[in-house]
Amino acid sequence: MIWLGCLSYMVIGMAHVVAGAVLVPLIGAYGVEYGDGGQFIMNQFVGFLVGVLGAPLVTRRLGRRSALILALGCLTVAEAAYSLLLPWGWMLASAPLAGFGFGMTEAVLGAIIIEFVTDGKASAMAKLETFFGIGALVMPILAGLLIRADVWQMAFPIVTALSGITMLLWLTMSFGKVDELVAYRAAAAADRPALKPARYAPAAWPLLLAGTLYFALYVGMEMSYSNYLPAILLERTDMSEAAASASLSVFWGLMVVGRMFAGRIADRSGYFRYLLISTAAGTGMLVMLALTGSAGASLLWIGLAGLLWSGVFAVALLYVNQYIPGMTERTTSLLIASGGVGGALLPRTTGWIMDHYGAVGTLWMIAAAASLLIALLGVMALTVRAIHQGKMQPNVLDAGRH
Repeated sequence: MIWLGCLSYMVIGMAHVVAGAVLVPLIGAYGVEYGDGGQFIMNQFVGFLVGVLGAPLVTRRLGRRSALILALGCLTVAEAAYSLLLPWGWMLASAPLAGFGFGMTEAVLGAIIIEFVTDGKASAMAKLETFFGIGALVMPILAGLLIRADVWQMAFPIVTALSGITMLLWLTMSFGKVDELVAYRAAAAADRPALKPARYAPAAWPLLLAGTLYFALYVGMEMSYSNYLPAILLERTDMSEAAASASLSVFWGLMVVGRMFAGRIADRSGYFRYLLISTAAGTGMLVMLALTGSAGASLLWIGLAGLLWSGVFAVALLYVNQYIPGMTERTTSLLIASGGVGGALLPRTTGWIMDHYGAVGTLWMIAAAASLLIALLGVMALTVRAIHQGKMQPNVLDAGRH
């Protein structure tokens, strides 16, 4: 099941970046501007938000396996619609369906790992995130080759096929005893006493709020960076269109390498220390990119940024869940959903800045968003310290008993 989860994460990694990888020829083919491309990306993340927030409800009603089949089915249909290169209005209308698909897939699989893996959670999450990175690495390479061959539109059918295959595997494969983790267990639900849903204790809210803001800024920053990086390099360097698109692979390639070790490093050093060092150093790489105009130096800072940001998403997810026990599925969904909000709003804003202030203004805006993550980590650290000192109790409350 974990390996099939890794395949699923690879597919959603490809789906996350395919629009950015072919954004330059896509807007050229439709005769639209970067702001319109930002709207396309924003629409995907609106669907992403719905998929993530709806994941707990769908899994309660249908079970985890059925939720994954539904999500991957939606992603397959949306990518097939992209493949047809429908009129721009229809492309915008199909985008939320794609976002719903990869958002729900990410939320359901993340909750399964966090809830049921007992030892080395960071390593298990890092394995999933590694395959996400592999998908995000492979897609720009393919896009660069397809752009060079003047068949860039074939990027969408590739994602369609892989998503459909993954959906069929979830539909047909058996995992033995692990099947119980992904099945709908109606009998078990019936045996439990009727209780109203659990709710967060007041002490959990400061950490949860800081965590949601952190995820919103991080995902928004990462999606803005990865989707507009080819366009930024085209404006700032002498790279060709195909080379600028393929340069995303430097970022995602080093991110894959980093994720191979991020889980073990975070388990040994502590989640907070890992997040603080990675966030601060990663922000520094964004600043260096904004100050650099040459292609070679830019690729260096891009690669180092991928290495430094590689484990931030997975480790931050574990860090917040660690101090809010008993609410894994809901907390995971809220954090990933807040990432969806950032992934929807910030790229739309980035497209507008790209149109009006160019690549330099865009890079400084992304670096400013990343710098705010350091302040949010400070807020989370203060909240966790209060919990350790016994001033706050992070326990959840069950509305049926209180």
